[in-house]
Amino acid sequence: MLVYSMSVSADGFIADREGGFAWSAPRDEQFRFHVEEVRDLGACLLGRKLYETMLPWETDPALRDSEDADAFADAWSAIPKVVFTRTLDHVEGNARLAAASLADEVAATQAATGKDVEIGGAGLASAAIALGLVDEFRMFRNPIVVGGGTPFLPPVTEHIPLELAETRTFGDGVVFERYRRAVAR
Repeated sequence: MLVYSMSVSADGFIADREGGFAWSAPRDEQFRFHVEEVRDLGACLLGRKLYETMLPWETDPALRDSEDADAFADAWSAIPKVVFTRTLDHVEGNARLAAASLADEVAATQAATGKDVEIGGAGLASAAIALGLVDEFRMFRNPIVVGGGTPFLPPVTEHIPLELAETRTFGDGVVFERYRRAVAR
């Protein structure tokens, strides 16, 4: 299954108008939930910005400042990553540069694992959504309205029917919403 998962504002943005997302930093309970989610992944497809944001979890020992941070860094470092970029000529950590089309990389990555594959980065996920490749949408809806910025979902030309598969409310008011693409009836 190809999964798109990000933290979002109540009004549906993953970053505000200035590109900031500090408002979405998970507190302890949600962070531990993220650790378990990452442990369940077989691979991750990333755009350049998200790759660069997450790379320190593989390369910076200073982030390993707690048991939870160690667990996340270990889980994140263990999963293979495919990076889609036009500007980087090499990547670090457990990553490789995409060598084929998005559809081909998704198919090859899914074939290489028996687990879910996550796609991240608004632009990359938008392209996958347009191709009909995303099977599941996971949102960590934060109790804040930012009024604009980078949207979680792109404009679409056709409806994408979804089925609510799970919700969970964390102690800080963040609501996890998991939707599966609905089966045509």
